[in-house]
Amino acid sequence: MDTQALNLTVAGRPVPTPCDVIGQGKAALLLPALSTISARAEMQALARALGSAYRCRMPDWPGFGARSRMRVPLAPETFHTFLDALLEAAPGPYALGVAAGHAAGYLVAAARRHPKAFDRLVLVAPTWRGPLPTAMPARAHWFPRIRRAVEAPLLGEALYRINISPPIIGRMMRAHVYADAARVTPALIREKHAITRQRNGRFGTAAFVTGGLDPVGSRADFLDLFAGDLPPILVLRPDGAPRRSGAEMDALIASGRVTGAAIPGALSPHEEHPEAVAAAIRAA
Repeated sequence: MDTQALNLTVAGRPVPTPCDVIGQGKAALLLPALSTISARAEMQALARALGSAYRCRMPDWPGFGARSRMRVPLAPETFHTFLDALLEAAPGPYALGVAAGHAAGYLVAAARRHPKAFDRLVLVAPTWRGPLPTAMPARAHWFPRIRRAVEAPLLGEALYRINISPPIIGRMMRAHVYADAARVTPALIREKHAITRQRNGRFGTAAFVTGGLDPVGSRADFLDLFAGDLPPILVLRPDGAPRRSGAEMDALIASGRVTGAAIPGALSPHEEHPEAVAAAIRAA
């Protein structure tokens, strides 16, 4: 594995962006999920499984990753701009674009803005709603307040530490991130907890969890992202996805605008079952 540094400008600010590169062959861009415990390293096992056919580039998103985070405006427009800057600095073209979870909508939108950038797209357990809007849609008026509380000095850091303790991370991962609870080992929990402890880590978490990074506001808007002229899109639907998130994946597949395939796992199958995900990509 090689790690390259891209010096991008996003929202008028310098955003140094490390990218891991694994494999040889046709160029591929692998985008990690957006979550409290997400980092580019989560794509490494999948990249190694694809590495005999693809040279896989894996960046960290602004405000996320196992590193000190730059302070940038954490809003959808920032992430669209980030992908534009990334595709200018590392234009490919890419034979394959892969996005996990919340990265899906951003990758599809980028493929529309850059019609020659990708030959095909693969969306792994795609989501478009953050955890709180998914779990408590009737409480939307509370979400901006919760975000502001977590972002606040002193109080916000205390709230964040309480909610990202190792026991809570382990419970979350067993509940909906991994399908097999036995795979959520103490070592894995320590690794994920270290990601959350990076400087400025609470800001990305507050934005994502409260829906502040949702690329769209409704299922209809999400499905509209897939209308029109786009590369072929494969959606990998995990058997163990949570009910509400799984229903959104099923609606997308039922729209006829993508091809669907079943894989094992829950919301992070690219980590839990990288060989199965790679096999589904190769078979498409």
